[in-house]
Amino acid sequence: MIRSRMKLAATLTLPLVLGGCVSASEYAAKNAGFSSVEAKTAGATGKQTVWVQNQQQARVVSDRVKTLISKKTLDVETAVQVALLNNKGLQAAYADLGDSAADAWQSTMFVNPTVSVGLTGIGTPGLGAFKTVEGMIASNILALATRERDIAIADTRFRQAQLNAALRTLQLAADTRRAWINAVAAWEMVGQLNQAQAAADAASELAQKLGETGAMTKGSQAREHVFYAELAGQSAKARLEARLAKEELTRLMGLWGSDIDYQVPNRLPSLPKGLMKRDLIEAEALQRRVDLQVAKLDLEATAKSYKLTEATRYVTDLELLTGFETEREKEDGKVETETTGQAELEFVIPIFDSGKARMRKAELAYMRAANLLAEKAVNVRSEARSSYQAYRSNYDIARHYRNSVVPLRTKIEEESLLTYNAMITNTFELLADSRDKVNSILLAVNAKRDFWLAEANLAPAIYGGGSGAASGETEVAAAAESGGGGH
Repeated sequence: MIRSRMKLAATLTLPLVLGGCVSASEYAAKNAGFSSVEAKTAGATGKQTVWVQNQQQARVVSDRVKTLISKKTLDVETAVQVALLNNKGLQAAYADLGDSAADAWQSTMFVNPTVSVGLTGIGTPGLGAFKTVEGMIASNILALATRERDIAIADTRFRQAQLNAALRTLQLAADTRRAWINAVAAWEMVGQLNQAQAAADAASELAQKLGETGAMTKGSQAREHVFYAELAGQSAKARLEARLAKEELTRLMGLWGSDIDYQVPNRLPSLPKGLMKRDLIEAEALQRRVDLQVAKLDLEATAKSYKLTEATRYVTDLELLTGFETEREKEDGKVETETTGQAELEFVIPIFDSGKARMRKAELAYMRAANLLAEKAVNVRSEARSSYQAYRSNYDIARHYRNSVVPLRTKIEEESLLTYNAMITNTFELLADSRDKVNSILLAVNAKRDFWLAEANLAPAIYGGGSGAASGETEVAAAAESGGGGH
């Protein structure tokens, strides 16, 4: 018997729509679908991303990364670009895109035939080499009938994989931007603590000398000393938090070895003079959010799968077998050969499984995808509104601390110092005013950090990439050393 099974999953190379016609040859390309990822992410981030697939590309990317970090002090845009080029998790996400392209490519192909040969009566005296030869070809009719839908489903999943890769890119860019802001804010906090500690150190030394002359009581001396001691502990914690903040940024940029010797600035940028207008941020988000597009494609793929299940509810396997049988016989001294054609139809009789359970599961899957899409649309609107509200409010708060709170605290401290020198204000009051000024400055730094984090969250709210909200709580972050141009 000679049998060849061909599931007609790729009899024809059908053009599919993916922002144009996509053929099997385009699925087979090494960078299949990546141009769509590049276009979406470049528009949202203004940065370039690459899909590294060989050693030459890896060397080019490595050289570019070294050039970018050679300036030592990295601004936020450079940090984001390094992450998009060098993060290995992002490359793994692009590999998932390639895997989806391979699945779509596979859906357009024929299944390789299986051949078997059967002979009977081999070596029969007087009949030659054989008595009977049988051959058969089995074709899966159901696969032929559903082939176009199978390819359409695979293509939808491929487009979904492109969006997922773009979403992962946007997430990395947003996470890196936020990590840079947190790291720089940590260094700025350290600078402020170092300045306060230097002033407290001088006051502590002065208190000790005055105590030795009897001009200051032991209680007043202790207040000066404990203020300095508390700032020393706060600064130590700040140094630890700053190192951790920088390590988070280093991980996102995928750096190690000597490349981690880069620095970030000591201060966050000043507040902008005005705010960006985003009156139509909800409409922008509904139009551009990549994760919303992913949910739409998930519903589309589920709908196509549902129709496929409906079409194959009763018949899950239908095959047409065609072939021949050749028989050689000897009669009255003559050898006669006779060939007969054969045709068989094989299918499953749905006696026990009528397909109702499969239909119910497909229906529920569609309902689930539809409800998730509706929920996503509601959430996208809310996230867009919340992000812009946080952006505006954090700007007002940071400006209030900068323009009102810190200047007033500075003025109070200056007046307290004048009255202290005139022996009107006691040491405790001056110390309390100095402590309050330090706290106000730290709150002002955090308010500025929260504004820049809110500004960084606007792009993810519009394009996708995670909300990653700015922390409203103050974490004192600090550097390994004070002064200098960076850390």
